[in-house]
Amino acid sequence: MGVEAVTAGAATVIALGSLYVSIVQSRLSMRHNKQSVRPLLQQRQIRDRVAHRAGIELINAGLGPAIVTRTLVYLDGEHIGQWTRPTFERVLRQTPEDPEDVEKYALPGGVVLLSGQSVFLLRLTPFDRDRHAGFGDLVLRRLRIEIHYESLYGGEDFVSASPPI
Repeated sequence: MGVEAVTAGAATVIALGSLYVSIVQSRLSMRHNKQSVRPLLQQRQIRDRVAHRAGIELINAGLGPAIVTRTLVYLDGEHIGQWTRPTFERVLRQTPEDPEDVEKYALPGGVVLLSGQSVFLLRLTPFDRDRHAGFGDLVLRRLRIEIHYESLYGGEDFVSASPPI
């Protein structure tokens, strides 16, 4: 074996090693990029005496936008549909409060929540704990909303759900 063959073999090994390192680095970079724009939806059940409000707040606490793919709504443990107008009208018929007094925000598939954005899915203002006990009970105990969402990359099927009943 001549010097040229050894040199060519060494160059080939170095090139293959370099290719392997590039592939691994590319995959790690893609994974990092996905994590750096990952949305994180959190639900808060609020019954605040000081601010006189009650409701369910949805916050995107992640670094990227969240794209809602679907929602599942449970009332007293029974699945009743997606979080759209017919469903929240059905939910609000369960309380003595006038549905017109309650602010509502629908989440059909495709809705985008930007990073840092906060919306109330339901909000009653002004809220009085004694007068609006039925609404407070609905928000804290009876209603469960499960939100499926993904990042801009798609396909992850992240889930945000209010605490179980």
